[in-house]
Amino acid sequence: MKFHSGLNTGKIRELFGLQFVHRNQNVIFLGPPGVGKTHLAISLAVASCQGGFTAYFVTLSELIGLLKKAHQSGRLKSKLKALAKPKVLVLDEMGYLPLDLEESNLFFQLICARYEKGSIILTSNKSYGAWNEIFPDMTIASAILDRLLHHSITINIKGNSYRLKDKRKVGLFESITPEHQKKGGQA
Repeated sequence: MKFHSGLNTGKIRELFGLQFVHRNQNVIFLGPPGVGKTHLAISLAVASCQGGFTAYFVTLSELIGLLKKAHQSGRLKSKLKALAKPKVLVLDEMGYLPLDLEESNLFFQLICARYEKGSIILTSNKSYGAWNEIFPDMTIASAILDRLLHHSITINIKGNSYRLKDKRKVGLFESITPEHQKKGGQA
């Protein structure tokens, strides 16, 4: 198993022991695009299935679409119940698109439905301090973070995009650093 150089390999190996699933802990991968957050989340979900647990993968935008459709058709309660069933729920791409107030409320209801009943593996390109860019109401953001972080393991991954490594080698793409992003650089 080869790991990204900006990763705590001991902590990652420990996660594959699946104790976080037994304890209903959440695992949150934070870092810029292309550093392996989704790859690790999927790998942990597969390992969880191999360990006899159920798992479900969904991107945040897909999840919000499912929840909105269920809400509009009067089936929100049953959809939340179904999403609370898998022992591991992988929520990918948190933070790429902001949520409106209705979407934030639906997401909060899902987090409440799963709280201390199962594990969530979440990937985000935003640090917790920047979640005000995702949620329009800081009260909802705080309540979501309160439940997510209560029993959780956070893995911060630093580094450059794996997908762009070959482009960088030939000088077609400069590294995105925090200083570059502050100056208006786009990822």
